[in-house]
Amino acid sequence: MTKKTFSLGRFGTDLKGRALETRTSLRDFFARYKGHPFSCIVMIAVVLAALVTAGIVIWILAYVLTKGLPNLKPELFEPVYTSENLSMLPALVNTLTVAALSLLIAVPIGVFSAVFMVEYAGSKNPFVSVVRTAAETLAGIPSIVYGIFGMLLFVEIVFKAYCLAAGILTMAIMILPLVMRTTEEALKSVPVSFREGSYAMGAGKLRTVFRIVLPSATPGILSGVILALGRVVGETAALIYTAGTVTRIPDGLLGSGETLSVHMYILASEGLHPDESWATAIVLIALVLVINGVAEFIANRFKKEY
Repeated sequence: MTKKTFSLGRFGTDLKGRALETRTSLRDFFARYKGHPFSCIVMIAVVLAALVTAGIVIWILAYVLTKGLPNLKPELFEPVYTSENLSMLPALVNTLTVAALSLLIAVPIGVFSAVFMVEYAGSKNPFVSVVRTAAETLAGIPSIVYGIFGMLLFVEIVFKAYCLAAGILTMAIMILPLVMRTTEEALKSVPVSFREGSYAMGAGKLRTVFRIVLPSATPGILSGVILALGRVVGETAALIYTAGTVTRIPDGLLGSGETLSVHMYILASEGLHPDESWATAIVLIALVLVINGVAEFIANRFKKEY
């Protein structure tokens, strides 16, 4: 038995309401925009912009792979760094440590702050306007400023030394506005009917927020977490001034250690080991891709459940 399809432009639906994709020829594409030249020009510009963006990403990846793949060697992953092996493994471990702990600090604070501003305070509250303005201002500050702030506060006053703890706290402060603003927008995108339905069933404010609103906004919140994580993994300037440039895995958070991006920057700036810096760039890109893939998988699971 063949399924009947009702045309809906590019997509149709079968008898069970499931979406079916239909092919559109080039002639149909131009026929659709016949008599609307401006819409056709905008559509072509959007497609060209997408192609240019994808082309730039592919070109960068291909260039880095061409430069770095021949230089990936087993000695680059030895547990102890020496001037002979130039191992990046200590920097990789430090990167994962800084990224995980900075998110552990920034994400709860940012999410709960956004919940307070959206669900409890209200958009007309003057305190919310001040916090939102402060968050937008902090999001636009260059990372070098955060590095100097972290050095003056955490390195000079709190810990009295360059250490991972100073870098973690600095990164947490730096990504906090990003997490807060993305969470706020994700919470605003949840339909009001979800809240009203929960209240109609007898649920209170707190239960509605944690059982209805936050799960529905989780994909948007994870998008902000992914952006924050990418900023931490790729950060260099702020971590040079706080975590230091020691090429080892410290015994604790009060010890100094460089991250992967700092390791790559030092190798490239010295001019003595450009091949190893390209190899480090491959590992850094692979790390970001893996993290983004895992986060995207989790977000898709939440989308299917809610």
